[in-house]
Amino acid sequence: MKSAATQRNRDLTDHPEGDRQGPDDRRLGEIIACLQAGKAVRRDFARGGRLHIDRPLPFLCVHIAEAKHAAVAREITQSNASYLIAPDSTAATAIVEAVGGVLRQRLGAFFVLEYGELEHDDPPTKDAPYLPPFTIEVTAGEDPVAQAAAKAFVGSVSTIEGKFRTAHMDLLAPQSAKETGGKPLTTFPHIRVRFAPIYREPGTRRIYPELRERLIANIFDAGLKALAAATQSATDTSVSTHRAFGRKTFVETVTRTDRAIDEIASSFDFLLAVTPINADAALAEFASSRYEVSPRLLYRPLTLEVEAAKKKLFSISFEHLEDPLLYALYRQKQQELDLQLSMISAREGRTFVELGRALYGPVEAKLLDVATDILMRTQKRVGEPRQKPVVDDVDCAYVRNRAQTMVSAYKRQYADFTASVELRDDIPAGMLVSRSQLLIARSTTMSRHRVEALLNHEIGVHLLTYFNGSAQGLRLFRSGLAGYEGMQEGLAVFAEYLSGGMTLARLRLIAARVVACAAMLNGALFPETYRLLVDQHRFQPNDAFNIVLRIYRGGGLAKDAIYLRGLLQLLAHLAAGGSLEPFWMGKIAASHFTAMQELSLRGLLGAPAVRPIFLDDAHARARLDRARGGIAPLDMVAE
Repeated sequence: MKSAATQRNRDLTDHPEGDRQGPDDRRLGEIIACLQAGKAVRRDFARGGRLHIDRPLPFLCVHIAEAKHAAVAREITQSNASYLIAPDSTAATAIVEAVGGVLRQRLGAFFVLEYGELEHDDPPTKDAPYLPPFTIEVTAGEDPVAQAAAKAFVGSVSTIEGKFRTAHMDLLAPQSAKETGGKPLTTFPHIRVRFAPIYREPGTRRIYPELRERLIANIFDAGLKALAAATQSATDTSVSTHRAFGRKTFVETVTRTDRAIDEIASSFDFLLAVTPINADAALAEFASSRYEVSPRLLYRPLTLEVEAAKKKLFSISFEHLEDPLLYALYRQKQQELDLQLSMISAREGRTFVELGRALYGPVEAKLLDVATDILMRTQKRVGEPRQKPVVDDVDCAYVRNRAQTMVSAYKRQYADFTASVELRDDIPAGMLVSRSQLLIARSTTMSRHRVEALLNHEIGVHLLTYFNGSAQGLRLFRSGLAGYEGMQEGLAVFAEYLSGGMTLARLRLIAARVVACAAMLNGALFPETYRLLVDQHRFQPNDAFNIVLRIYRGGGLAKDAIYLRGLLQLLAHLAAGGSLEPFWMGKIAASHFTAMQELSLRGLLGAPAVRPIFLDDAHARARLDRARGGIAPLDMVAE
């Protein structure tokens, strides 16, 4: 399924070879005709010039590319939905006047925001006790529109908390501007922003990468606020957020980058790579040692060449995405994939556990307290396992049939829900999702009343967000934004509650994973953690073994603490009035809510292609309403 943004991008008038003679009357006429017809424009000119307008907007951001080293000003400019990079002021003026005339006639207003850089920065001395402010000049005329824009820009930059250096603002009138001279760029209302190149090391060409990214993000955001203020001043209209003025189309570079990242993410399955293939034999071995010696765990051979994958991963360039938000999301994903590849390379090695700690985080004291409290408060309710009727137990074939029925139900709603269900001998008892596949261990047995709840966990959340993410046009949303797993697993556990299938045993298992993970990270060996669950928390031997096996796979995997952590985050989110809807759009974390909201406002994300079937049930909606009123995990257990 192609996204609307991808389709609109095809409508751009794109001439990558550039206009050899610059913007002559004929070319300007073509541009004007496109704008009058409401079409998007993307045209390259000689000497690095470019005009990009993805939809009619009452403004144009401009950068005069005379300065060879003003790379950040150029990048900020081209991050906007409507921008011009011009080789000189003469070419810029001709294009601005032509474009501005059409857009003002069409929209009732037109405004210009010009970005540039100052010649140099005044660096601090080596023995300075603190870093001094850096200069940002904002030049604005007396026009009310320009004044409104300048005020919004200055106000926005002034509220930025500088990690390295804060901004000192100079608000200048055109006649007193520290400029080289020459006539004004345009007769339309406009402001000019110039900032010190603090992202460069003085006297060299070396760059401070983190400072560069912060500078781009902060000034770009302040510029959007200035554009929103100018629009409101000129037209008496307002937008819900200044971010709505962002880009509504992906440039082709974004698609290429997305495909490159996805190709690497799809070249390996992290969980399968670190999951033992001899769970039953390992249990027998552990039992034969009277639970005193750690069992030997065997893993499937790796077909992945980690070094080659990493080389390919870091050969992906993010320099031309023309979108600071997408740049940040892809950089974060790159770092997450790097950690996963490092862990696969270190499988069964000493560094595996520490890499996992970096990827999933430690077990926080508060999280451990909640998990321990759940286990202690429920311990008296746990006795010897009840002898359940044989008819209450179902095997892997039954689970597979119910899974195929559920997949078919989703496929009737959304034809591209092409999930497959497969029985496997090389995974421990239970189920797991690998991209578009649901894998079920042949050794799986479970209570009949738990099947639908667990299928809603795996199919109604994990597979549903995979296919909904695929429908967004960028594969990043199906493979998952960096750090998505905690909230994804919390959401999946919550789906079990909405289905009426959350049991005391299930909640205790999730809490036990946290306790076991904390013990492992603190240096406990496999048998020690096993005894902790059996002796102190009264788990049955087989249940305790399965929990500990998951925790110690690969050499010690910190992942299993995220289920309870994600559940607690989700419950807090709902109690604070948050919505579940953004979570169905793809694989995201709560920290991505702002990003998802912005992308939605810009028209780059669509509504979920399919919603969870379990939400159609009246009992599920009642449970959701109850959660919105504020509940604890123990309140989720079915009586």
